[in-house]
Amino acid sequence: MITKSIKIAALGSIILFASCKDEPKNEDKLMTDNILLQEWEGPYQGVPAFDKMNVADVKEAVEKGMEMQLKEVEAIANNKEEPTFENTIVAMESAGKELQRVFAYYGIMSSNMSSPEFREVQAELAPKLSEFQSKISQNEKLFQRIKAVYEASQKNPLEPQEQRVVDLIYKRFEMNGANLNAEKKKRYAEINKELSKLYTKFANNVLHDEENYVTYLTKDQLGGLSESFIKSAAKIAADKGKEGMYAITNTRSSMDPFLTYSTERELRKQVWENYYSRGDNADEYDNNEIIAEILRLRKERVGLMGYDNYAEWRLQDRMAKNPENAMDLMLKVWPAATARVKEEVADMQAVANELGDNITIEPWDYRYYAEKVRQKKYDLDSDEVKQYLQLDKLTDAMFFVAGELFNYKFTPVEEGSVPVFHEDVNVWEVTDKDSGKHIGLWYLDPYAREGKRSGAWATTYRSSTTFEGETNVLASNNSNFVKPAPGEAVLVSWDDATTFFHEFGHALHFFAADVKYPTLQGGVRDYTEFQSQLLERWLSTDKVINQFLVHHETGEPIPAELVEKIKKASTFNQGFGTTEYLASALIDMKLHLADPTNIDIDKFERETLDELGMPKELPMRHRTPHFGHVFSGEGYATAYYGYMWADVLTSDASEAFREAEGGFYDSEVADRLVKYLFAPRNAMDPAEAYRKFRGRDAKIEALMRDRGFPVPQR
Repeated sequence: MITKSIKIAALGSIILFASCKDEPKNEDKLMTDNILLQEWEGPYQGVPAFDKMNVADVKEAVEKGMEMQLKEVEAIANNKEEPTFENTIVAMESAGKELQRVFAYYGIMSSNMSSPEFREVQAELAPKLSEFQSKISQNEKLFQRIKAVYEASQKNPLEPQEQRVVDLIYKRFEMNGANLNAEKKKRYAEINKELSKLYTKFANNVLHDEENYVTYLTKDQLGGLSESFIKSAAKIAADKGKEGMYAITNTRSSMDPFLTYSTERELRKQVWENYYSRGDNADEYDNNEIIAEILRLRKERVGLMGYDNYAEWRLQDRMAKNPENAMDLMLKVWPAATARVKEEVADMQAVANELGDNITIEPWDYRYYAEKVRQKKYDLDSDEVKQYLQLDKLTDAMFFVAGELFNYKFTPVEEGSVPVFHEDVNVWEVTDKDSGKHIGLWYLDPYAREGKRSGAWATTYRSSTTFEGETNVLASNNSNFVKPAPGEAVLVSWDDATTFFHEFGHALHFFAADVKYPTLQGGVRDYTEFQSQLLERWLSTDKVINQFLVHHETGEPIPAELVEKIKKASTFNQGFGTTEYLASALIDMKLHLADPTNIDIDKFERETLDELGMPKELPMRHRTPHFGHVFSGEGYATAYYGYMWADVLTSDASEAFREAEGGFYDSEVADRLVKYLFAPRNAMDPAEAYRKFRGRDAKIEALMRDRGFPVPQR
């Protein structure tokens, strides 16, 4: 998952502005006193002062940044000169640096270091930020200047990157109501303000349930759990004041291994219910009515612009183009996925019967018995594999891959030279291996903790552009691995190692960017996940396996026979993985195609899954009440299908490497990878970029082969 925490994405692009205040002395004092507004100092073109940030500074800094930006909007909009690319588009691209700096800190306090105090400020600022964005998107004079530049460029095209940035900015203003009349613009802004409050409340409700539903175990309830997991659970419990007990937190990184290995079925059920009922506990933190109101407001808003539904509006500038194409892809894969689930459940039930467990497979049993089947079918024990998957070695492996494909070198920065927001965060300098040219810094925040949102994500604090001189990249990866007891190695599952590579793929996409203007750093959701999903494939390459998968105690390399088992089991449990994901993606799309007038969210979810034939033995990956991708903001709304769309590209691109003489390290294919799939970001139409890499469009057949599903006959 990618998140851009450094900026307010007005209209989906980086439209940030700066200006001055009427009382310069007061402004100077504010800029001096408030660390969040100050220019970044120190090495590496300046870095955020994360060690000095304070929640108390947030409200003042954001409000001042908005004030400065809106004055800059007026300066551009009221320019008496004829609109040109330089005095309108470049002016927009250039400004807003103060607010951009503020949101580097804001993003950290929201995602990595949240607190009750920050959440209060966040809730207060949400409607103000929405008003602020509306004042930009609905500035009639500004839009008329943009429109004039756009129309002139249709007659006399600009250079490719200039033309692309004009097209994107014009389209995003248009999609955000710039062509509406005054009355509709007013209602549009009101809706955005209401939505901003709901998004913040939704996210905070989920975070509340993650923090407050913890399962504590006693020593006699640890059956099946690994020693490293037990030590970590003991430390977490002790940190929470429960010395002598063991804590299972309400996050995927804690829940998943517990459901996979615990022999305590009733406790598995409790942990499962805690996790999948986040935001759905019929209390003050319940999200169901919030979701219903979000859906109603989204439909009303796009209706102002003449669209029938939110999905139709959202997908017009995505690779899928419309909801029908997205649904068509998902429904081509769905039958094969659910059919595979039936086979997986039958295998699990047979194992349960053989063991004399006298149960019928329920959702809290799926991971546990799937692991038993894995051991039986492939003689593959996931816990045995974990002994060779150390976090530090996986980090080295990612650096190796980045060196082979991108010619990058990662070097730890001198301790104390770059401020960090938590002691767990480490920083590396990224340079070109041959020339030594500085490219940027990579921050890694690997561990779960209270106040940090669940999951894994990548973000940028500063992106690379060249239109005002070359800037370096400050990129970050964030995970939620369970922090080990002192002296213990961090051992992760194969799935978690894959996710680690995935998020690093986003970071490489940031570092490799070769674009002139900030807006071109953006992208479309059904394409920007592709590059990171593709990078996952290098985890299972021989060079990574042979060099970096070593036993955490003995240092012995992973046995060849275990590697062979891993590869043979590569399509194992694909029914579960594909179905739980697709269920969420389908619900996302169907919710936004439905009439939300009197919608009952729980009922809609239940009945829609029944109509689809959702197997009762597993849940959606993200149940609707905690589906933050879709309801804590709009980044993935009607766009969660994008992971599957990107998966088609990923599978097809992987076959390009497999077919090459040098395999996944073939230099010629790697050069095309960087040139066409990573460097352009959104400076080139994604479909065109993929065709330049592959020589043709992607085909679904590769995806079906990858997952071991029947390949559809054309």
